Amino acid sequence: MIPAIGSWLERCQIGVYFAAVLFGLLGARLVFPAGVLPKFITPSLALMLFATFLQVPVLQLGRVFRQLRFLCTLMAVNFILVPLLVLIVQPLLSPDPIVRLAVFLVLLTPCIDYVITFAHVGRADAPLLLAATPLLLVLQMLLLPIYLKILLGETAVELLHMRPFIEAFIALILIPLLLAALLQYCSRYFMRARQLMNTLDILPVPATAVVLFVVVGAVAPQLAHAKSQAMHVAPIYVLFAVLAPIIGWWAARWARLSSAAARAVAFSAGTRNSLVILPLALAIPAAQPLLPVLIITQTLVELLASLVYMQVMPRLRAS
Repeated sequence: MIPAIGSWLERCQIGVYFAAVLFGLLGARLVFPAGVLPKFITPSLALMLFATFLQVPVLQLGRVFRQLRFLCTLMAVNFILVPLLVLIVQPLLSPDPIVRLAVFLVLLTPCIDYVITFAHVGRADAPLLLAATPLLLVLQMLLLPIYLKILLGETAVELLHMRPFIEAFIALILIPLLLAALLQYCSRYFMRARQLMNTLDILPVPATAVVLFVVVGAVAPQLAHAKSQAMHVAPIYVLFAVLAPIIGWWAARWARLSSAAARAVAFSAGTRNSLVILPLALAIPAAQPLLPVLIITQTLVELLASLVYMQVMPRLRAS
C-alpha cells in the first residue's frame, strides 16, 4: 500500500505542488486566521528537510566525496559561477536595498529539496545530487553572509544579524540531519525503526507540498502591497532561470561529467532555495512585508521553469 502511494505521489508530484501553491494563494485565508500560517513555516521546513535527509544515506555520506569531479563542479557552479552571474545582472535591479536583498538572498542559495525530485524526472543523477545536499546546505549558510556583505556593503550589516543564520542552521540543518542519521542507525538493528523508515518513504512530496502551501499562504495576503516590486523582479528571475542551467551544463561538460551528472549540475544551478531561506527573510523586521513576497515570486517563476527543465534536460547529452 505504502509503495503504491509513494509511486503515485512521485508520478503526480508536479500537480501536487501546483495544487498546494494554488490553495495557498486562494484558499489559505478562508481556512486559517491571519497570522497563523507564519508560525508553521519553520516547523514545516524542518519536517521537509528531515524527509529529504532520510533519503540520503547519512551514515555513508563519505561516498559522495569519491565523486570528486562531480562534487567540485557542483560547488564551483553554485558558489562561484552563479554568484558571478548574480553580480552581472545586479545593475538591472532596483536601487531599493530591500529589493536587492531579496534577489540576492534567493539567487545565491541552491535548492536542496524538490530539486531532487525534479532532477529524477529530468533523468539527472538524482541520488548523487541528493547525497550532496547536506554539504550544499551547510556551505550556503556559511557563505551567504559573506556574499551579502560584498554585494550590499554596509546595508547588509544594518539589515542582517548572525542570530537568524545560527538559528536556521540548528533548526533546519543540524537537528533534522541528526534525527535522520539516528533513525537510519536504529533501522540497522530494530525492526520497528525499519518499518518506520519504509513508512516515511512517502514523506518528501507531501512535506514539500505542505511547505509550499504554508509559505505561499503566509505571504499571499501581502502580495497586493508589493505587486509592482514583484513585477519588477520577475523578469530577473526569468533571466536567471534561463542562464543558470546553461552555465551549469557548460561547466559540467567542461568537467567531462556523464550526461546524468551534468543534468544534475544544471538542475542545481537553476533551482534556488527560496523555501528554506524564507525564515531568514522573516527575521528582518525592517524588510516586512516586501522581502518575503519577492522571495516567493522567485518560487512561482521557478516552478514554471522546472516544467521546462524536465522536458528539455532529458534530451541533453554531455558527449
